[in-house]
Amino acid sequence: MRNKPIEEKLGFVPSIKLIKPLSADQQELAGAALVMKVLMYYGGTLGKAQAGKIVSESIDLMGMSRMLHGAVKLDPYNMDAYYFAQGFLTWDAKQFKVANNLLEYGMQYRTWDWYLPFFAGFNYAYFLKDYSNAARYYQKAGLLSNNNLHIQLAGRYMQESGQTDLAISYLAAMEQNEKNAVLKEGYRIRLAAFREVRRIEQARDRFKELKGMMPRSLEQLIQSGLLSPVPVDPYGGRFYLESSGKVVSTSKFAFATQHK
Repeated sequence: MRNKPIEEKLGFVPSIKLIKPLSADQQELAGAALVMKVLMYYGGTLGKAQAGKIVSESIDLMGMSRMLHGAVKLDPYNMDAYYFAQGFLTWDAKQFKVANNLLEYGMQYRTWDWYLPFFAGFNYAYFLKDYSNAARYYQKAGLLSNNNLHIQLAGRYMQESGQTDLAISYLAAMEQNEKNAVLKEGYRIRLAAFREVRRIEQARDRFKELKGMMPRSLEQLIQSGLLSPVPVDPYGGRFYLESSGKVVSTSKFAFATQHK
């Protein structure tokens, strides 16, 4: 699948330069059609990945990105394009700057939408470790939403701490407010994984506090009684501790790569 052209995965779509004049006063409808096409494609591949029938690496993330960028060129107010792009460009495609560029483009049009600066703030803090820009966007989100959480985050994440807590807060908000069933399930799975990571981190920190040293392994935390029940990675991987104490998983928070 990785080597197949985009036409065989997402279907053929003419250049946006061609679609734009042809769609005339129907650009909003054309943009919505592109977004729906990507959603249907992703929904199908997510279901197969959960069943272990395809590997997550075979999902055409770059093709999806190109289509969504095209959709907002047709209709810069399309809500779903920005929200969905944020979901897969960051976690799956690891294209953090591309995601933020798209969000910043959307902010020029969706000037009332606090979600866009909220997403950008999260990306800067969690993925890029750029706390100055993170604070700036969280502040913007707070002004638009009048939400005290966003205002607090503007100051809190100026320093490098609480990254897992930040991810959990972010994903919980995304999961709670998401209306699309496919995207909601994707957020639910990742949220479950990060909550398990946080449990391990808390047990690790408690072990260090009691023993005066970092634990050598996850098994040591389990045997000490500080980590119960045994954490489960919803992606099918195995959690372990790196030498630095960082909690990671063999799944890399993507679905297992075996074929059926």
